[in-house]
Amino acid sequence: MELTPLDVRKKKDDFKRVVRGYEPAQVEGFLEMCAERLDTLVQSEKRLRGDLDAMRERLAAFEERERALNEALVSAQELREEARAQAEKGAELRLREAEQEASAIRQRAEAATEASRRELEELKVRRSGFLRSLRGSLERFLGEIEQEERRLAAEDGSKPQSRSSDGSAGDSQQPSESGP
Repeated sequence: MELTPLDVRKKKDDFKRVVRGYEPAQVEGFLEMCAERLDTLVQSEKRLRGDLDAMRERLAAFEERERALNEALVSAQELREEARAQAEKGAELRLREAEQEASAIRQRAEAATEASRRELEELKVRRSGFLRSLRGSLERFLGEIEQEERRLAAEDGSKPQSRSSDGSAGDSQQPSESGP
């Protein structure tokens, strides 16, 4: 049974008066004191219930904020992981591209080196051929010169002049040139 201060105040009229009962003034004073105390307690309970409701609302708001913060934190962590994964993929892609480019550059350099080697070998072969051809031409010219000297010597009736180490004739006279 719920008891209110009004119930306590009304209760004093419900008691019967008897000759040998309690002192009516004391009972009424006690009942008034109980009613006032009960009134204070009821007001305090109302205030506390109001405070409790306000606290529950604040708690609900804080819990909502906490939930939102947790969601934001989870989203931030997911974004961080996604960004890290994308960065790693990007780095791997750039590394592969750089490796491919380095490989292509190396292949071009190796091809250019091989082409240069072939060209050098070809030039060596051509040089050797040129030197052989030049030697042959020079030997042929020397043969023709010697033949011409012998012919001149035969016409003059003298012996051919010996050559010095530099390839010039022994005396300072040069035979006249007769074109080929």
